[in-house]
Amino acid sequence: MLFLRKAPLVVLILSLLAGGCLIGPNFKEPSLPVASRWIESGENAVDTNREDYRDWWSVFNDPILNRLILEAYQQNLTLRTAGVRVLEARAQLGVAIGELYPQQQYLAAEVNYNRFPISLPFNFSQNTFWETQLGAQAAWELDFWGKFRRAVESADDSFLSQVAAYDNALVTLTGDVASDYIQIRTIQKQIAIAQLNIARQKDALKIARARFKYGTASKRDVYQAETVLGTTEASIPQLEIQLTSTKNALSVLLGIPPNPLDDVLGGSAEIPTTPETLRVGIPANLLRRRPDIRQAELTAAAQCAQIGYAKADLLPAFSLIGNVGLLATDIGNNNLGKVFNGNSLQYQAGPGVTWSILNYGQITNNVRVQDARFQELLITYQQTVLNAQQEVENGISGFILSREQAEYLREAVKAAEGALRIAILQYQQGIADFTTVIQAEQNLLSAQNSLAVATGNIALGLVATYRAVGGGWQIRLGNDFVPAATQHEMMNRTNWGSLLTPDLIRPKAPGLPSEKDRAFPVQPPEW
Repeated sequence: MLFLRKAPLVVLILSLLAGGCLIGPNFKEPSLPVASRWIESGENAVDTNREDYRDWWSVFNDPILNRLILEAYQQNLTLRTAGVRVLEARAQLGVAIGELYPQQQYLAAEVNYNRFPISLPFNFSQNTFWETQLGAQAAWELDFWGKFRRAVESADDSFLSQVAAYDNALVTLTGDVASDYIQIRTIQKQIAIAQLNIARQKDALKIARARFKYGTASKRDVYQAETVLGTTEASIPQLEIQLTSTKNALSVLLGIPPNPLDDVLGGSAEIPTTPETLRVGIPANLLRRRPDIRQAELTAAAQCAQIGYAKADLLPAFSLIGNVGLLATDIGNNNLGKVFNGNSLQYQAGPGVTWSILNYGQITNNVRVQDARFQELLITYQQTVLNAQQEVENGISGFILSREQAEYLREAVKAAEGALRIAILQYQQGIADFTTVIQAEQNLLSAQNSLAVATGNIALGLVATYRAVGGGWQIRLGNDFVPAATQHEMMNRTNWGSLLTPDLIRPKAPGLPSEKDRAFPVQPPEW
């Protein structure tokens, strides 16, 4: 009842402290090196007026890839780990909020049997007695300088930083799944090319053997044909090794044991086709969309608040300390049943102050440590912005130049096919030797293989670009960070209170808290 009567005073104190000073610097975004335009923005293949990034993989019009992305989002274990870290950071925020309230409080009850030696020079009517005590004690360090509010601010930024880390893991996951899928299709295409050329080379070997049999060619022609055929056949196991390795990597991304994925990858084995243009927007959009940039900014902001938290130790700490209790004994006419009598009440209350004045520079140097870490994170933040622009530029150039390369190679393949037809015809007629046929076969195989790789690189360049602009994480909006089964498992093991409710594990804010959000950081405790 006493606490209820004093509750308005508690609210008043919290309100006054929330509006009081906050020691330490407020976070300010540093100057960021952002280009005004992409290097290739003048190319027809780059559209800076529009953006495709939410479901960017849909531009391939490949239902198999769409299904793989969805399965990876639902099953990937690395992403689940990132989701649990979001919950951990949310709980850490609750710990920081709790520090705004009386930090030490407990209830105690004791029943003691006491005996004093008779030899003591005191006139005791009895030297043995029972004693009963009931009491409560509390100590509250007031947030006079904003130390604990800085801790809440830091924990809040750290929480949002983990949200950004989850989004970044999702960007990486979608990009890796698409890249592995494209590499699988590219290798399958290379295997099909090798098998087609093996069939051609076997036909050429039959011609060489026939000419040798009838004496119109030497055994050397047969050996040459067998050598080329054997080399081409030997390339397939090597491609199969690469294919198996990539399928195994994709399986892990899908959260399943490595397997051939025949049931998943069935259907067309063609390399996904790409659109004519990349819709990438302008460089400045990276700052609000790429989650790793948001994460770097939020991590720096959280560390900035730690400077104020450390600085508060240089100043005196003001506390309110009190205890209240009931005490009864069976000495004389007393009895233990009188413990609930008003005459058994005892209490003590008052303010206190502590000040670490001889800290030998430890606190000052701790402030310097926090400031150095903050400066390091600011530089990391700026470097992250630079790296992001580099990745976008590399993706765009890879997409554009691979398309140019593929156009040249298509013409080269047509020429190589024509050269091989003529070489075989001339060899059959005895006009050209078998070396001409061998060279034509090798040229065709090389051109076709290079075309397959270049076609795959076009798609990989598109993936790299959309990954670099921060696309894909938006699919988690409106969804939980951990699956329902994981939530039930955690709730059965531990009391998570309201921290697993949708509003808390589906935060809408994609970036830094606004100044309005920071205006009153004192929040009710989270039980």
